[in-house]
Amino acid sequence: MVVVVNMTLAIPKELHATIKEHPEIKWTQVARAALEEKAELLRKEQDPWRLYSTKRWIEEGEDAEKIIKL
Repeated sequence: MVVVVNMTLAIPKELHATIKEHPEIKWTQVARAALEEKAELLRKEQDPWRLYSTKRWIEEGEDAEKIIKL
């Protein structure tokens, strides 16, 4: 069973005006997708294997660019 909760947030008037100009867009889905994407990035950052491999790369002197591209 999936539990759903509601969330309220404040946005600038200019953004609200833009949203109102485009009622064809399902803004709830846009917001949900953005939140899910950010949450996934945060989960990946906390992944123990990712943290371990990053630490190893730093210790072994790998290029910073390789680490950033994770």
